[in-house]
Amino acid sequence: MNVQSSAAEPAAAAVSVPEAVPALDAADHGSGPGPGRGAALVPIVLVVAGGLSVQFGSAVAALLMPKAGALGVVTLRLAAAALILLVVCRPKLRGHSRADWGTVVAFGVAMGGMNTLFYQALDRIPLGIAVTLEVLGPLALSVFASRRLINVVWAGLALVGVVLLGGGGFDRLDPVGAAYALGAGAMWAAYIVFSARTGRRFPQADGLALAMVVAAVLSLPLGIWESGAKLTVPSTLALGAAVAVLSSVLPYTLELMALRRLPASTFAVMMSLEPAIAATAGFLILNQALSTTDALAIALVIGASMGAVRSQTGARKKRQKG
Repeated sequence: MNVQSSAAEPAAAAVSVPEAVPALDAADHGSGPGPGRGAALVPIVLVVAGGLSVQFGSAVAALLMPKAGALGVVTLRLAAAALILLVVCRPKLRGHSRADWGTVVAFGVAMGGMNTLFYQALDRIPLGIAVTLEVLGPLALSVFASRRLINVVWAGLALVGVVLLGGGGFDRLDPVGAAYALGAGAMWAAYIVFSARTGRRFPQADGLALAMVVAAVLSLPLGIWESGAKLTVPSTLALGAAVAVLSSVLPYTLELMALRRLPASTFAVMMSLEPAIAATAGFLILNQALSTTDALAIALVIGASMGAVRSQTGARKKRQKG
């Protein structure tokens, strides 16, 4: 990811965006009435579309799990995404240092771990709650990286949301599923760090494509062990490819297009809405209705994530003015 945002902007760094493209300035967006405003809305629509694609892809993955198992779905998603990215990006294998390869391998391990743990969680708890718990990883990274008192407040707000989700005890959710989601959040934080480092070392989407191959190779034995020949059923393969496109290829493309015209800080705030989008996808596709308490908990975590991003952005602007 070559977007020059700090690791403290959790959502902005959470998606590996191929090439560093500076956001256009206000003049590029246009001002006043007329076409300018419409043009300014385009990147916002692209970000929302990317978020919808990711979370509805996760919902489709949940439907596929009874056929292929959680580990099998991860394997299908990563393998199909790796194949598509290799064909599209055609990354160069020569001319990279040992440190370059170490970085891309670490990125691939983080990516594979994040997906494996998240789909294990998705197999046990509702999609909206799984994403809410997962986003705590980037939020914790934001608090740690900023070292500002205000972000401790945002962390506390997120903690209140987590307590509400637990309802006094995570046995209501399935404690194993909740633990998997929190583990996926930790891997998401690692993903953010190594995504940025990979983007600085590899041009275009080469690093992303190579890291996806690493993740796919690591997941392959697990998928075969759990699902075996089930992975070769044509209908299962087709759904796996659909999950790969919805959850990986399409969102990366849409977000890259958005970041050509949208400041990274704005992008980060919008990506903080992922838990709400996930809850909507879970309700519409998986019939996973949330209680009022769950909805309030998700709102608290979203608010904490947005607040952390905003406070970090404000601090950066003050340093630049100073």
